[in-house]
Amino acid sequence: MPRPAWSLYAYQLIEPDEQLDLFACQEVRVHLAARQLELGAPADRTLCGGLLPAQPRWSSVQRTVYRDERLCPLCRAILDAQRRGTRPVWPEL
Repeated sequence: MPRPAWSLYAYQLIEPDEQLDLFACQEVRVHLAARQLELGAPADRTLCGGLLPAQPRWSSVQRTVYRDERLCPLCRAILDAQRRGTRPVWPEL
């Protein structure tokens, strides 16, 4: 059975810890990062372009991520666009 071209397996979830990193998102949000590095794309960035924390806590992405209110709105918009095969439509923040 061929694997679909798009799946949540392509991403990893970055969970916040007690100490928010100075270079990462300053809010208690979860972000998505590509599981596989791509040529020409920065390896130290989240899906929305934010810097990764110094010691990120990684976990696999489950379907429940869509119900998580902590999910970064930009990461959500990019994930939705990639799932539909379209360009992201940025939500108003």
